[in-house]
Amino acid sequence: MLVYGVISPHPPIILPEIGRSETKKVQKTISALEKAAHELALAKPDKLIIISPHPQHGFQVPLYYLGQNLKPDIEIEEILVTNPSYSYYCDLGRENQGKIQNSKERVAIIASGDMSHVLKTDGPYGFNPAGPKLDKIIIDGIKNKDIDSLLNIDERVLNQGAECGLRSFLFLFGVFKSTPYKPEVLSYEGPFGVGYLVAVLRPEAEK
Repeated sequence: MLVYGVISPHPPIILPEIGRSETKKVQKTISALEKAAHELALAKPDKLIIISPHPQHGFQVPLYYLGQNLKPDIEIEEILVTNPSYSYYCDLGRENQGKIQNSKERVAIIASGDMSHVLKTDGPYGFNPAGPKLDKIIIDGIKNKDIDSLLNIDERVLNQGAECGLRSFLFLFGVFKSTPYKPEVLSYEGPFGVGYLVAVLRPEAEK
């Protein structure tokens, strides 16, 4: 049974022991993750599936916040993004959807990934106007539950926008494809030139 979905950024700087005083600049992100963590705990998952484009911090950073209130023996399945195809991960999510919904386990999905890395001239990769454009397309697609818009982003915008999380997000939406749900963007900011998005997908009761 699918009980909850979260999109989480994964910059190590949001961890107090690493970011220290810099965490003040990402307080929106941290507050949103804490809210998502509370809701995730209320969903009482037996299993977490977390998908990330990076090992180590790609899994550990989201779980630092989102795993705080979960039972210590919760089963965690990690999926590392290795295929360059975006549609592959949407299809993979759809393939998992039936198995998850028919399972007696309560399953939650965490899609780990950052948005554009080219939002500011003083950011790690400089500024490209495709960055803000790409992030707006992704956010609008999430709000409108428009998976097709996420699968058909202009290739130039996608390449120049320099995201790392879209494949993870598409896996999440693939899993939720046949499930009635309400999406909500809890926060979005990019104080260091990289977009950090926190969004949740809340399953609705079948009518």
